[in-house]
Amino acid sequence: MALQPAYHEAEGIPMSEAEYLLTEPDSEVKREYIDGRVYAMAGASRIHNLISANVMRKFGNHLADTPCATFMADMSVHSGQTYVYPDVVVDCTDTDEDFVTAPLIVVEVLSKSSRKRDTTQKLMRYINMPSLQEYALVEQDIVQIQVLRRSNGWIPSYYYLGDAITFESIGLTLAVEAVYERVNNTDMAEFRAATLSGLL
Repeated sequence: MALQPAYHEAEGIPMSEAEYLLTEPDSEVKREYIDGRVYAMAGASRIHNLISANVMRKFGNHLADTPCATFMADMSVHSGQTYVYPDVVVDCTDTDEDFVTAPLIVVEVLSKSSRKRDTTQKLMRYINMPSLQEYALVEQDIVQIQVLRRSNGWIPSYYYLGDAITFESIGLTLAVEAVYERVNNTDMAEFRAATLSGLL
């Protein structure tokens, strides 16, 4: 299916769930389906991809030899009539479906094009899924990670350089800088320079 200009509009385009499911496999771009509207996913930046890959690698290595699997970008999460593609998702169910219905952790890397949906529409859908225990929102232009946990009533906790994040549901603690490994935004450049000079 050819990419239509309307797909880039912030309000999305109306479509039935049946039509979305029928056309998504052949679509030239990945599209999310929320509230009866389709939203095309913009191409991710290098930093966006680096952060997502770092998280997937850390999660995947930690969860090796467990029933849990870690997916990045191409595995959608399905809830009700919503289908979205998180940047990283952990699923511990034994299923052959091409989408996740019981995510344990969801991670979204924020960008200008996705920020509003990630922090509003998608947030509400994720935290209302009974299986979800943690939702992480990772900034890419600055170093800041927000984690919302079911165990804390979904009250956000914020993490910065020098902090460590514990993903309680899988028992993994990561230094914030590990999430931003090989990322060259201003915060990371200053952090590396300070580390090399012995100031950190």
